[in-house]
Amino acid sequence: MATPTATPNGELHAGIEKATVEIEHLSKWYGDVVAVADVSFGIGPGVTGLLGPNGAGKSSILKVLAGLLKPSAGEVRIMGRPVRSDIHLFRLIGMVPEQEMVYPYLTGREFVRLNASLQGVTDIDGATQRALVTADLGDAAERRIGGYSKGMRQRIKIAAALVHDPEILVLDEPLTGTDPVQRVQLIQLIQKLGAHGKTVFVSSHVLHEVERLADRIIVIVNGKLAAVGDFHAIRDKIDEHARTIRVKSTNDRDLASMLITTPHVTSVRIDPDPQSIVIEAEDVRAVYRLLPRIAREHDIRLFEVTSLDDSLASVFAYITQR
Repeated sequence: MATPTATPNGELHAGIEKATVEIEHLSKWYGDVVAVADVSFGIGPGVTGLLGPNGAGKSSILKVLAGLLKPSAGEVRIMGRPVRSDIHLFRLIGMVPEQEMVYPYLTGREFVRLNASLQGVTDIDGATQRALVTADLGDAAERRIGGYSKGMRQRIKIAAALVHDPEILVLDEPLTGTDPVQRVQLIQLIQKLGAHGKTVFVSSHVLHEVERLADRIIVIVNGKLAAVGDFHAIRDKIDEHARTIRVKSTNDRDLASMLITTPHVTSVRIDPDPQSIVIEAEDVRAVYRLLPRIAREHDIRLFEVTSLDDSLASVFAYITQR
């Protein structure tokens, strides 16, 4: 399985000034089931996305990194030191699991304060307040978590993970179940943490989430490393290959007849349900540039332009077929 970013083992840390976390030949299996197979990469300060479909092995990698699972083979190093031989290194990590892991009868402040106590923080009250403010929950700190929205529960988990001021923050699918407003708030919070020098490692199976969160990504497919590198470089490579686009307009038939004669379009068909045209394109970016000009010149209004395979599936299809 080749990678579009050309990252053999010797170059897995390329582009990282200082790798905070190094994972070398990591494998994890459960009986006969192999969840992670010989994976190696490094991450440094800023936000790094761990991208992969459900069941790809993302959670297993994060749990091994956080010390919740023992690797079946391989090693995890933090600041150059092997984690398994120095449990004090786990104090450098804050973990935000995908599961709720909150106590609904506690207030936000009580929950964060409990985590500060468990981490052995000296100034418990000060650390608790700083974490609540960082997660933008100061006004809701005295409310019980059971009355929080999904987005607020995700943020209180982040506050609890930050209370001991860790160097590394591990977030497993933090945007799951959040509404659009909550998602924007969480993305802004995660980006802020990365900008302040934290090493933030965030997993997702949703392409556009990772696109907004991180510039550097690690792609896992079937427990194996598929790609490591700059998100935009990988996305550009995907956009160079055939893609399917749905367009809704005021005059689908005329628009279809004009598009079929343009470069980069391989086929156009009328779809009655929903009423639209479906375009197969060799270069989707060229079609995106053409559509507004053609519509304007022929007085056609565009209501919707949607890539039908603008999802994680298109990333994996490109990577795994190389």
